[in-house]
Amino acid sequence: MLRPEQMSKVSVTGSKAVMDPVIETVHDLNRVHLSDYDGSWEGFDNGTPRSDADDASEKLVTVRSLESILDVDRDEAGPSRIVTDEALDEELEEIRTEANDLDDRRNEVESELREVEEEIDEVEPFTALGVPLDLLSGYDSLEVAVGQGDPAAVRRVLADSKAIRSFDIETGDQLVAVFAYPESNARESILDDLLVQASFTRTEVPDAEGNAAEYIEQLRHRKQQLESKLSTIEDEIGDLRLDAAGFLLAAEERLTIDVQKSEAPLQFATTESAFVAEGWIPTEEVDHLKAELADVVGDRVDVDEIERAKYRDGQATSTEHVAPEGESSGKTAATDGGVVTMNDSPPTMQENVGPAEPFELLTKMVGLPSYDELDPTFFIMLTFPAFFGFMIGDLGYGILYAAAGFFMYSRFDSDAIRALGGIGIWAGAFTMLFGVLYGEIFGLHVLGEVLFNGKPPMHKGLQPTYSRYAQTWLFVSVLAGLAHMTLGYFSGVVNNLSHGIEEVLYEDLSWLTMMLGLWLAILSTAAEGIKPSFLFNTLGGEGAAYNLGYTGLPESAAFLGLGMFALGLVVMTYGEFQHMGVPGLVVGPLESVNVLVNVLSYFRLAAVLLAKAGMAFVVNLLFFGAWEDSHGAWHFGTGGMPSQTGIEYHHYEVADIMFGGLLHGGIAMALIGVVILVVGHFAVLLLGITSAGLQGIRLEYVEFFDKFYDGDGRTFDPFGYEREFTTED
Repeated sequence: MLRPEQMSKVSVTGSKAVMDPVIETVHDLNRVHLSDYDGSWEGFDNGTPRSDADDASEKLVTVRSLESILDVDRDEAGPSRIVTDEALDEELEEIRTEANDLDDRRNEVESELREVEEEIDEVEPFTALGVPLDLLSGYDSLEVAVGQGDPAAVRRVLADSKAIRSFDIETGDQLVAVFAYPESNARESILDDLLVQASFTRTEVPDAEGNAAEYIEQLRHRKQQLESKLSTIEDEIGDLRLDAAGFLLAAEERLTIDVQKSEAPLQFATTESAFVAEGWIPTEEVDHLKAELADVVGDRVDVDEIERAKYRDGQATSTEHVAPEGESSGKTAATDGGVVTMNDSPPTMQENVGPAEPFELLTKMVGLPSYDELDPTFFIMLTFPAFFGFMIGDLGYGILYAAAGFFMYSRFDSDAIRALGGIGIWAGAFTMLFGVLYGEIFGLHVLGEVLFNGKPPMHKGLQPTYSRYAQTWLFVSVLAGLAHMTLGYFSGVVNNLSHGIEEVLYEDLSWLTMMLGLWLAILSTAAEGIKPSFLFNTLGGEGAAYNLGYTGLPESAAFLGLGMFALGLVVMTYGEFQHMGVPGLVVGPLESVNVLVNVLSYFRLAAVLLAKAGMAFVVNLLFFGAWEDSHGAWHFGTGGMPSQTGIEYHHYEVADIMFGGLLHGGIAMALIGVVILVVGHFAVLLLGITSAGLQGIRLEYVEFFDKFYDGDGRTFDPFGYEREFTTED
């Protein structure tokens, strides 16, 4: 649970005559993460793909191209099937021929359709000119220009020119048509030169005859014909997709498996007559691998467990190595004959209990745990939903969060979305739990009245009469931070034990000692007068929210704590000096302040709690209205509002009417209030994710993970394939 599944490195050595059945068996097992041979062992080269590799690869490219052309959806696969070699030759060719023909026809029609649409756009502005298109060009002595410009400016420029004998101008909504007779001795470009002076921009005249509006109608008719033709082709493609989808998906799976098997020898060390393959497999399945290979090839291969990786630096510690028989190169072999071709670290296969699996997504967002470090997923499952639920703490919101999470978990196939759904269910459950303890549903205190007779075990501390609870949550946030970070430092100790006691002292225990020592001093009653009062009076003494008898640690704890802090600082600074030299003597003391600020960072738990409570209160205040009694308690006007202060209302003396409430302001105001109520609570619901969710994640990643987690592991990627569309039976 806190460690990945234990891995063993196995070596399979045998004659090339049995390499193919070995590949088939290992692939079907789908539990061996193959190691790549690096080519450095004398006399051994990387193997070559099987002879059918190129053919399978080409067919796989064809299948994927056809899936793209036909827009095949995985939901259209139908039942699993057997894909034979004959089908891959004959049926695939038939589908390819028909699909390519349809695709060519579709492309041709789409191309013509685009041309027609572009021509319509070009001709459209000419409809307002009222001049037939064939009269806008094709003259010997008459110059015609059509474009955009100011008719008055064009007229002025042409009238002032001695090179123009006569001219006429036709105007439309967007275009201006200019007809001009130049003098016989005028240069050919005279009209263009003059129009430039009028800031006239030419537009190309379409090569068509007749009225522009009639021509557009012809084009639109042609467009309808092409759209109808395209629709027919799309229907034909749709029919082909339905017929061929199952085969194509199954063929893709079959060919992907074939390519995997064909290219597997590239990872092996081979000679002309022998091969050696290595890989990582869960330790508990080594015997199963040996039994499967023995059933297929008998004693014609040697299967050896050459390393059993312990949780120390990702390296095995119990295997002796000797040179292989007849060789004395730098590469070695295990005592039982297995060749070590590459000293790669074991991959990580996370092994968490079912409820914790969704939280693997949050872990992987930082990085996959390396083989030799603790997997924090279980810790996240215990803390993140609790942080989230504590900050939101509302039965109504919790139900919605859990419902949204269940929808995502049950309706989507994506592993990431399903994981988010599982996290949402957990977060919603804790939000409901704390909502019951706070006695709140959508910010209303009705639940506390019903379940606890108006006295729920917890209050958020927003109301003046319960302000001592707000101070309590500040103190609880400090305690939560100390516990969370202590767990992080102890996890670092576990991770670094194999690195030597010095690294444990410098990297983990020194920091833990500093943090606990400093906070022992802070939580002691020494110099109590200059410390925040909530550190001493929230869990004990008169007026405490919960009188547990705690009023601070004795003064002697301050001396012990300061001594611990000094000791930890000296050890940590010496470690920095060992690592950085003289600069470490400065960096160490500067960084020591983190043991204070990192814990103070957990104040955000109480801060978000009060902020979300305040937002929900404002929404309900606007709709229901609220009033304050003489004890400082707030009451929503769910059953009506008092008319004035100083009277007794529902057994309480009314001290202040905070807001009358839109609900009580008439039908129109009530309708506006309903909109505000729904939109407001929806906004609080969403902001709960972006505030409580992000703040909770920040505490996990920045304050907790930073103490022990690197997340640079390798994904366990077994040689095999999870069949979905094909079967061998």
